[in-house]
Amino acid sequence: MILPKAASLTPEQVREVCSIVEAFGCRIQPIVGAVRSIYAIVGDERDELMLNRLEGLPYVERIDRIQSPFKLLDIRSDLATHRIEVGGVTVGKSLLVIAGACTIDPKNPGLFLETAAAVKEAGAHVIRGGVWKPRTNPYTFQGDDKSLGILMEASRQTGLPVDTEVMDETQLKLALGPRGPRLPVGAPDWRHNTRHPAKGAAGARGQTIVLLKRSLHMGTLNEFISAAEYIANFGNPNVILCPRGTAPALDGYRNHPDESIVPLLKERTWAPVVVDPSHAVGKAAYVPAAALAAVAYGADGLCVESHVQPSRGIGDDPKQAVTPEVLKDLVARAHAIWNLVRGR
Repeated sequence: MILPKAASLTPEQVREVCSIVEAFGCRIQPIVGAVRSIYAIVGDERDELMLNRLEGLPYVERIDRIQSPFKLLDIRSDLATHRIEVGGVTVGKSLLVIAGACTIDPKNPGLFLETAAAVKEAGAHVIRGGVWKPRTNPYTFQGDDKSLGILMEASRQTGLPVDTEVMDETQLKLALGPRGPRLPVGAPDWRHNTRHPAKGAAGARGQTIVLLKRSLHMGTLNEFISAAEYIANFGNPNVILCPRGTAPALDGYRNHPDESIVPLLKERTWAPVVVDPSHAVGKAAYVPAAALAAVAYGADGLCVESHVQPSRGIGDDPKQAVTPEVLKDLVARAHAIWNLVRGR
């Protein structure tokens, strides 16, 4: 929808606008009002170049989009009936729970294997385990390739799929090896859209599910969904959106909890939403409340850091991992809220 600066466009201006949109297979429909006229773009209005040319006209005040900028992730798209199944759960039909350690300690594999068994007992459907860690500080533990074997052993022992984060194509190839894990894209990575085609194409060759985390630095919801659109556009519709807290941090929390965006996402896209409360609040004591709030907002699942002995963990586990006992209680209450929200 084109809104002119004046009450209406002149005939010459209308001709110029028409010539621009017609080059992109659209046409203009004037809507004449008593005080001001607006000009509807009839056709596929999502072409960025067309919109940029229109917005650059000196007599145009602004362009209001009516059509969704997403072809595949839009709630009205042909993929709206697509369903993602993982860990025996059809996401959106039942509450999905992903749980496990922030970081796998390659020097103490037994702790992670014990954690994996415990989170399964607590109600998790997918085991979380950090093999490689995106760190700002170069002197902080960056992860270890050896941990991938520990993660897959945990999968073998529990029978559950796994969730780990990759940051480059080398890690991607390792992760997607024989019996490789489900694949999430971590928060530092979601804006790097040039990487998403490779991840999308990889998923198209198998059953890889991409857990796409929202950026630490708050991007718009459309930017977040557009990052998922990249993955779907290159052949992998198995994308789950994951709010995980944004910047600036809220005093007392690690980040600014953003579970409240769940209903806003669900108005725009069919993609499931799984919230990570652990990174949002950054302290184990606050995780249950944030998790339950996410489910109340309509989240399709939770990704919670949990460890059998958080004080012996590495990475973020000592400060933000809940014990399996706390996780079990959290999962039970989350299911109760899930049923309440959905009228069951």
